[in-house]
Amino acid sequence: MTVAGQLYLVAPAISDAALAAAVRGGVDLVQLRLKDASDEEILATAARFRAVLDPLGVPLIINDRPDLARAAGAAGVHVGQDDQAVSDARAIVGADAIVGLSTHTPEQVDAAADLPLDYFAVGPVYATPTKPGRPAVGTELVRYAAARAQLPFFAIGGIDPTNLAVVRDAGAERIAVVRAITQAPDPERAARALAHVMRRDVEPA
Repeated sequence: MTVAGQLYLVAPAISDAALAAAVRGGVDLVQLRLKDASDEEILATAARFRAVLDPLGVPLIINDRPDLARAAGAAGVHVGQDDQAVSDARAIVGADAIVGLSTHTPEQVDAAADLPLDYFAVGPVYATPTKPGRPAVGTELVRYAAARAQLPFFAIGGIDPTNLAVVRDAGAERIAVVRAITQAPDPERAARALAHVMRRDVEPA
């Protein structure tokens, strides 16, 4: 499936109002990431998210669990290097679903070209508490992916209005964020500011 858009929100179980506000601000793709939740909690939250996102035409991705992505009727799944193999995830969610993968090294970026993926993520660009113990890869890996990638990729990890232009200018045409939107007092305004920088409408303050 073609992955469109530039702004990808990776979110815990935020409220319906915050989710809708983020989409109004320019979020094109949403990943539900509940690392320690039960299957029942994930499925219930996915159903709630879909009720908001489906009418707006925004795909929902489930983190780590292709089985739950399929059960939830989500648009796809995102897996990490230590999760289920991409080929297995693809077999579970089907040929028409979205499958994404996290990458952290040049070798993993190169290997993505030979996997049944629709996109991959590069990061964490900057250190982030959402990935404890994972060292930042910096913008060098973003530049590498921009020069070599055969698939769409999203830069992720510690990206916010203070560093977004640097990441964009390193070659990232798409970004994924967590705290920059989920912890913002106004998710719509936060998303719009990020989207504007990615479109080069404005520079960050």
